[in-house]
Amino acid sequence: MSDVSSSPGSFKSFAYLPGAPDSPVILHVPHSSRAVPADVRAGITLDDAALERELDHITDAHTAKIAEAAAARASLTPWRFVNRLSRLVIDPERFPDEREEMLSVGMGVVYTRTTHRAELRPAGHDGQPLVDRYFRPYAAAMTDAVGERLAALGRAVIVDVHSYPTAPLPYELHGDGPRPPICLGRDDYHTPPKLLAQAEKAFAEFGGTAVDSPFQGAYVPLAHYGTDPRVSALMIEIRRDVYMSEPGGPAGPGLDALADAVARLVEAVGAGTEG
Repeated sequence: MSDVSSSPGSFKSFAYLPGAPDSPVILHVPHSSRAVPADVRAGITLDDAALERELDHITDAHTAKIAEAAAARASLTPWRFVNRLSRLVIDPERFPDEREEMLSVGMGVVYTRTTHRAELRPAGHDGQPLVDRYFRPYAAAMTDAVGERLAALGRAVIVDVHSYPTAPLPYELHGDGPRPPICLGRDDYHTPPKLLAQAEKAFAEFGGTAVDSPFQGAYVPLAHYGTDPRVSALMIEIRRDVYMSEPGGPAGPGLDALADAVARLVEAVGAGTEG
């Protein structure tokens, strides 16, 4: 295991966990943690009880466990890149500029509003120190991870592991669409049809999949985004009632079945080209 710290002291803010040398797959888990460093907590206006409720809603609980179990079960072990900070610190998957549509609800790289559109940080909050301290090192390390897979195999496949609530929350911009057990987010450039079909097959047993509803897109480091066809990407959004008690409750038996499905996808992708 290779841990990288982007904060002072011993707190490790993200981890890059090695897989098989011949696996092109990086399981990316950006939103599973509830950890908020004390100095970052000081800049959040919610009281402790309200912050815990917000973490229940915003955290993709147990997704790191799903990825870990899937990696253990796959015959060709994928690489894993896991965020160990809450997305309330920084959201590593947001565009760091005006391209980010979630800025309209106060949820760019550094959130200023909650899932219910209440104040999270005060008006005029300067998020740049958090961007410099956490977002940029994270992005650089993820870029390096993709580059390593490209150098080794000539291709890299990023599979994002997320979850989402059964009922829409006020912050959602596209919450009026279908909310299937499994939502598959795709990118016009980086998600080949075969990769999407492999995911639909891997998750067929859960009662239905939909594409880009209620969440859209797939994460690719900006250094490769829209320019490097060797990098493929897919977002898996799991409706939380499939595997856990909402909001923020324990995982149930659905977690094992989901880990099996992710492992099936990893094996299918690793077996050959997905274009």
